Amino acid sequence: MTDSNPFQASWSRSGNLLCHGHWTILWQGQPLTLPESRREKEMGTWGIYSIIDPEDETFAQGLEEDEWIIANVEWLTDLFYDQGIPLESRLYRQFYQAVNRHDWRCTSCAGCM
Repeated sequence: MTDSNPFQASWSRSGNLLCHGHWTILWQGQPLTLPESRREKEMGTWGIYSIIDPEDETFAQGLEEDEWIIANVEWLTDLFYDQGIPLESRLYRQFYQAVNRHDWRCTSCAGCM
């Protein structure tokens, strides 16, 4: 059984110059305030971020779900606590999954080429 994800994430830019955007993340429809160090940068989740060959795993970068949660648990726990989000492992996973769909890398839009 899959729960619907209470997190919605989006990156403010699309197309070229992704690096000039910011995150908008909602928890049950309410905006979250990310730590300043996270607001305007990629999240480091796993994906193939190649504009040239988006299917070639040679170009995969980032951390997969379990590793990412472990590496980011401190700031994520602070965020959840400050926003009144239960500190449950399924919610950490759902946060990752929401962000992963819209994560990016500096070279993933070719705006700098």
